[in-house]
Amino acid sequence: MKILITGAKGFVGKNLVESLKNIKAGKDKTRPNLIIEEVLEYDIDSTLEELENYCAKADFVFNLAGVNRPKTEEEFMQGNFGFASTLLNTLKKYNNTCPVMLSSSIQATLEGRYAGSEYGKSKKAGEDLFFEYGKETGAKMLVYRFPNVFGKWCRPNYNSAVATFCNNIACDLPITVNDRNIALTLIYIDDLVSEMLNSLEGKENRQGDFCKVSVEHEVTLGEIVDLLYSFKEQTNTLIMPEIPNGSFAKKLYSTYLSYLPKEKVAFNLKMNKDDRGSFTELLKTEKCGQFSVNISKPGITKGQHWHNTKWEFFIVVSGKGLIQQRKIGTNEVLNFEVSGDEIKAIHMLPGYTHNIINLSKTENLVTIMWANEQFDTNKPDTFFEIVE
Repeated sequence: MKILITGAKGFVGKNLVESLKNIKAGKDKTRPNLIIEEVLEYDIDSTLEELENYCAKADFVFNLAGVNRPKTEEEFMQGNFGFASTLLNTLKKYNNTCPVMLSSSIQATLEGRYAGSEYGKSKKAGEDLFFEYGKETGAKMLVYRFPNVFGKWCRPNYNSAVATFCNNIACDLPITVNDRNIALTLIYIDDLVSEMLNSLEGKENRQGDFCKVSVEHEVTLGEIVDLLYSFKEQTNTLIMPEIPNGSFAKKLYSTYLSYLPKEKVAFNLKMNKDDRGSFTELLKTEKCGQFSVNISKPGITKGQHWHNTKWEFFIVVSGKGLIQQRKIGTNEVLNFEVSGDEIKAIHMLPGYTHNIINLSKTENLVTIMWANEQFDTNKPDTFFEIVE
């Protein structure tokens, strides 16, 4: 397929173009039925000659071009209706009746707070034009009324509250929230792109005359801001909030990270150092414990304690060592030789005192440790006792 994307350099366009390129290059193998021959990118700096060439050979058109922040209200109609007319007339010129997708807006309903919206009127005019074109030519029309869209590469301080909040909070800039209770209907860019790829395969989510992205999120401004500030604190607390798969929070966190300035991409961790080596907490979770890394110098033994309820995994990733465990009140010692050359996970059993010994005389022993709960200084559940 030869696929034309207008507005290819915009937020949605760029994400769609890169996804199509990944499929074309064989990097994305999740759509084996999609054979992409060419990705034809058209934007405001392209020429009419290019548009003519693209319209003559396109097998599918995504019309994402549009105006949403013009200098004058007249530009709404020029950009959202005028270009749509140019596009469809050019397709007609070459008798190209390929499917055409139109990126419209929920504002085209002209209902409620959108009543009287000049932007909405221009989008509605574009929709009507597309539907008439479909009736006249028999071409398949896919008209989507998108609500607010968020995700990576969205321009902040422009027309997206989520992008502005993500950027400003990531960069320590102020934000303004006049009413925390204002609710937004949001769709995530990856969900939108997935629906666009579905439409290429003839599997669009059609509901009457219109199509829509099947996954939407209803959230308030207050909920968005609270989540973003909790994400920002993660580098200080190391606590990763619970983020269920497919949740708005998961998608928002990915979006937030894409706005981090260079100086915040890396952050230091507190290494607790002594003559034996170091111990560093890596990550804490709200409900599933924490991860740490332990470095033992040559010949050093660490541990020599036990827990009533806490349990752990020790995973040696570099060096050679010995892990020993002994059930409290008995003499039998369980010995486990461990090495970074053959990585394995060892349970640290409740009620067993345990240690870890660096067997090397020259190399450090590096161990990743997971505990089922965050360390609580008020209830450490850790008691000294030598294994043997």
